[in-house]
Amino acid sequence: MTTRQSLISRWAMAAMALLASFSASANYLWLEPMQGGATAYLGLYESARLDTASLSAIRSLLADGKEVATKVDGERVQIMAPESGDLRLTAQAIGQDKVLHFYQAKLGRSETKAVNDLELVPTEANGTTFKLVWKGNTVAASQVNVSTSEGWVRTLKPAEDGTVTLTTPFPGLYILEVTARVNGSVTHQGTKYTDVRHTATLSFEVKP
Repeated sequence: MTTRQSLISRWAMAAMALLASFSASANYLWLEPMQGGATAYLGLYESARLDTASLSAIRSLLADGKEVATKVDGERVQIMAPESGDLRLTAQAIGQDKVLHFYQAKLGRSETKAVNDLELVPTEANGTTFKLVWKGNTVAASQVNVSTSEGWVRTLKPAEDGTVTLTTPFPGLYILEVTARVNGSVTHQGTKYTDVRHTATLSFEVKP
């Protein structure tokens, strides 16, 4: 192993030390396709949606990095964008328990390069094996939670290389979710937070 490879390896290990994956039940932000764009929801897919008024710093990006307009409307955020290509939405929220949440959602699995700080990406375009990337470095998630429009729910455990593989036995919407806590405190916009959580989702449709 070269010196550079060794440094990268140690950096990746340090990045992994920053992450402690949570079990299911943490709220998340996810995207669903709609005609002419997508709709984002906050909460848990299997239960009631939450009001999105608590979200701030909302940004939506196309695959080429171009930002598109968003509209907050009650329990949804509407995004008007072309239907082709992957779409990302990021947002922040401060919970009543003084937890700082960073939400990062992606719709589509054609891109294999991560853009968000925490992102699940396929190892090959439109594939069913995924890796978790934290600030440009691949890390191993302790688990990835899966929800579907058909009510099929799974928890994926990583293989030895840290990837997770999902079977898609039926058509519908699939949502993969992982939530991680950053070790230590973080100062954000002048305020110090001792509990900071990043939540990433990847959603995609399997056609009949």
